[in-house]
Amino acid sequence: MSREGNFLVYCVEQYKAAKQLTGRQVSELFSKYRVWDYIYSCFEALHTTGANYIVEDIDLYIEARRQVG
Repeated sequence: MSREGNFLVYCVEQYKAAKQLTGRQVSELFSKYRVWDYIYSCFEALHTTGANYIVEDIDLYIEARRQVG
């Protein structure tokens, strides 16, 4: 698996644990708001941050997408 792929899995696991969601719930949420694309496109910046920052950043991204759509 690529570094980006491994990082996507890491982000899912961190988000799942922080929000007490199932893998399926995170997958559906990430698909609905295109979080997969966001994480992949921001890999270089995000992979250098900590887990708490990643979870907060994903929350901000989802909230911004909710307001648009």
